[in-house]
Amino acid sequence: MTVNGHNEDERAFRELVRRQRDLIWQVCRSFRLSAAWEPQDAFHEVLMALWRDYGSFGGRSSERTWVYRVAVNTLISLRRRIGNQPTADAPATPDPSTDPDGDERRHYLRQLIDTLDERDHSIVMAHLHGFSNIEIARMTGLTAAHVSVLLTRIKRKLRKLYEDEI
Repeated sequence: MTVNGHNEDERAFRELVRRQRDLIWQVCRSFRLSAAWEPQDAFHEVLMALWRDYGSFGGRSSERTWVYRVAVNTLISLRRRIGNQPTADAPATPDPSTDPDGDERRHYLRQLIDTLDERDHSIVMAHLHGFSNIEIARMTGLTAAHVSVLLTRIKRKLRKLYEDEI
């Protein structure tokens, strides 16, 4: 027999996952863990971490920000455990003449993002997932102004890497 509080927590958790499922999947698909890890595996790891930490969510940030932070931190920890940091080797340069829709360029840019260190990778991915500088600051413990400066530097770095290869 389950305790009512536990049942209510489980229902509330299921509802949270339903509301944030798309965000969790986006994060899981955007992290390159290793060839052996599929996004579904990462999704399950994130769900376990969310359930484990569910009682600690105190509403100091938005639910979306909390879920994102737990997901990213879980995947960073998982990447460390499996020992598969992205390499700084530049991927093959796309041929713009064979890429009318930009899919290869987007894929190449994604590979360049994967070469960033963990902090920069987390910041740029949060930015690409639509989080504001203020939300990113809350997730990282930085100020919004510092996040803004870092995003400018990261964009400049990615642009240079991209242009150097093309």
